[in-house]
Amino acid sequence: MKKTKNRTITKRGVLWLGQTCNLKCFFCYFIDKIADKEHPEHPFMGIEKAKKICHTLRTVYGNTAIDIQGGEPTIYPHIFELISYCTEIGLAPTLITNAIVLANEEMCQKFKDAGVKDFLVSIHGFGDTYDKVVGLENGSKKQMKAIENLRKLSIAFRLNCTMTKDVVNELEDVAAFAVECGALAVNFIAFNPFADQQSENGRSSENVPNYTDTKKHLTVAIDMLEAAGIETNVRYLPMCMAESRHLKNFYNFQQLSYDHHEWDFNSWTWTTRFNQRSNSPELDRPIPILLYGIDEYNGIKFGDTAVHGTKAHYMREIDVEEHLLKLFSADIPKDILYRQNARLRAEKHCKYEYNEACTKCSLRLICDGFHSDYSSIFGTSEAVAVGGELLDNPKEFIEEQEKVVY
Repeated sequence: MKKTKNRTITKRGVLWLGQTCNLKCFFCYFIDKIADKEHPEHPFMGIEKAKKICHTLRTVYGNTAIDIQGGEPTIYPHIFELISYCTEIGLAPTLITNAIVLANEEMCQKFKDAGVKDFLVSIHGFGDTYDKVVGLENGSKKQMKAIENLRKLSIAFRLNCTMTKDVVNELEDVAAFAVECGALAVNFIAFNPFADQQSENGRSSENVPNYTDTKKHLTVAIDMLEAAGIETNVRYLPMCMAESRHLKNFYNFQQLSYDHHEWDFNSWTWTTRFNQRSNSPELDRPIPILLYGIDEYNGIKFGDTAVHGTKAHYMREIDVEEHLLKLFSADIPKDILYRQNARLRAEKHCKYEYNEACTKCSLRLICDGFHSDYSSIFGTSEAVAVGGELLDNPKEFIEEQEKVVY
C-alpha cells in the first residue's frame, strides 16, 4: 500500500444519480427529496445522461476519479454498465454506499468484475444505534456482512461516519472496527446543514452533538487509527477542536481541495446544479469555477462575475466563453482560485462565524470557524485561540499527513 504526503489539487469528480434510496437516514442531506417521489431529483437518471456527465468530468474538467452516489448507487439499474464505462474512459469509480446490497456476496463479485475501484461505506454506529439512525431493522447486521464480503473478495473500502449525537458516543467503536476490518481510511464528518438539512425541522440540540463532547471521543478514535496506520480525516470542525498532533487530520474548505479523495471544486460547481442532479434530459453547458474576491488579476478585470449574489456570478446571464477567456488570460494560479472558492463556500454558502477568541488565533486565516447553524444552537463560546505565529498556508498541517494511494 503506497502512501504520500504530496498535496496537489484533487482530480475527483462527483455524480448524483438521483435521490432514490433503500434507507431513511435522518441526517441525510437529501432526506426530503428521498421522501418525495414526485421531486425531479428523486428518480434515477437514465444511463446515457449519466455517461454524458462522466464524459464531461473526464474530458472537460480533467477528472481522473469519480464518486458515484444516489441516493443509493448500488440499486441504480444500470450501475454495472456505468462502472464499466467510467473505467474505460479513465475515471476510476468509487461508490458511496450504505452497503446493504453488498450483504449479497454475488453482488459484490459483480461490482468487482465491472471494475469498481473501491467503496466508501457510510457507517454510523453499530447495532441498535445504526438501525435507529438509518431506519432499518437489522441494518447493522447486513452492513457487517457486506464488509465481510468485501474483505473476502479483496475489494478496497473506506469508511464514512457522520457525527450525529447518537453516533458520537461510538466513535471509538468505529475506530476499533476500522482497525479490525482493514479499512483504508476513515472520514469523520460533522453533521452540517447542507441541502435539505437546512430546513428548520432538521437539526437541534437533540441530534447535533456539541463540539466539546465530540472532541472527547474523536481524539481517542483518531489516536487509535493513527496507531494502526489508518488514514484519518475530520471534516468541517473548527481547527481548535483538534489536539495539536491531529491538526494534520482536520479538513476545512481550504484544505478539502488537497485531499485526492475529495471533490474538485471546479467540476463540483457544475455537477451540483439542478440539471446535472435531476431526471431532466437536459444538461447545462460546462462552467468554470466560481470566482470570489478576485476582482482583477494580471491586468484582467472580472467585474460582477467575482461578486457573490449576482445572477452573473452563477453564470446564468454572461457569456461563458468570454469569462473562460478572461480566466485563462489572467493566468490565475489554481491554488489561489481554489482557495478563494473555498472561502466562498464557507463565508457565503454556509455563513461560518468566528468567536472573539478567533481574532487572536494563529489559525484564523486557514480555519472556517463555526457553521452559522451550529452557532445558532450552541453559540461559539467553545472556540479556543491557538497560540503561535499567524499562519496563512492552508496546507500547513495536512502536508504532514500520509494519505493512501491506490
